[in-house]
Formats: sequence, structure tokens, C-alpha cells
Amino acid sequence: MSGSADRSRRADARRNNSAILDAAVRLLDAQPDASLDAIASAAGVTRQTVYAHFPSREHLMAAVVQRISDEAVAAMDAAEPDNGSAADALIRVLEAGAQTAGRYPVLIQQIASLPVSPHVDEERHAPIADRINRVIQRGQASGEFDNGLPAHWLAAITIKIGHSAGEEVDAGRMTQTEAANALRTTLLRVLRPRA
Repeated sequence: MSGSADRSRRADARRNNSAILDAAVRLLDAQPDASLDAIASAAGVTRQTVYAHFPSREHLMAAVVQRISDEAVAAMDAAEPDNGSAADALIRVLEAGAQTAGRYPVLIQQIASLPVSPHVDEERHAPIADRINRVIQRGQASGEFDNGLPAHWLAAITIKIGHSAGEEVDAGRMTQTEAANALRTTLLRVLRPRA
């Protein structure tokens, strides 16, 4: 096979992969039980092409999780985590991640319900936790945040509290605004330096 044909085949594979993931994210957020046939049709490819890229629904879901995580990380990076006060940066970073998740409410709930090992869950959250950890370390270095506890622990707590805020909204017990205010207040109390 010539180099040109090989490059063309790889470009087609990348386009198909992207089209499948776009369709999967869109369809699974609207219809969590959408079949692989429906995803293939929405992507404009055959079912065999879907299986060539993703040998099982589990592989496809893992790629969907990665796609949403990458989108959230890009939004968090665009929120300028290294600028301004650490408290303001942390809130901006969390809001950016929440806005991304908010675009896929049904899909995020579906992903959260999938049974995964603690190791897989940690890997899934690692890029997000790294960004939160970096802001917390900056706040600890400046004296804005408590440095008596490890930054990675405070980042883990931050993620859990963020999930709790989202769950309150999903359950209808809080509005988005109420949850955002509660999240900010709680985090600033948790992270505040001890007297």
C-alpha cells in the first residue's frame, strides 16, 4: 500500500472514530439504551465499522467517558486556573467542569451508575483531580488555603462535594444556583486556613 493510501485510510479511520463518538454522546444522552445499530446509523457508518473501533459496548462507553473527560479538562484549562486568587480560580475550574457535565445530564448519570473498581474510578478522575490539586497547592503556598492537610486529600474532598452538589440538583432538592452557592460556601469553609 502506498504512503498516500495509508494516510488516507488512517484519516478515514479517525473521521469514523470521531463520528461514532459524536453520535454515541448525542444519542446516549437522549436515549441511554440506544443500540449500536442506532449509533452506527447516526454516525453514518455500518455496525461493523463501530465494532472495528469499539469491540463492545463497554469499550464504546469507556471512549465516551474519555471524550467527556477530555472536554471537561479543556474547559477547566480555559478557566485560567493559574490566574487570580486560588479561591476564585478553584470556583472557575469547578464551574467549567460542571458546565461540561451539564451538557450531558442523562449520560453523566448513566456513567456514574456503571460499576467500576476504585482504581478505574481514580484513573477516570485523575486529569480533573490534577487540575483541582494544582489550584489547591497554589492556594496552600499563598496561605489562602489550609496547608495542614495534603492537597490531594483536599482535591478528593472537593470532587466529592462537587458530585454531591450535582446530585442535589438532579434530585430536585436544589436549583443550579443554590447548589453552586452551597458548593462555594462549603469549599471555602473546608479549605480556609486554621486560625
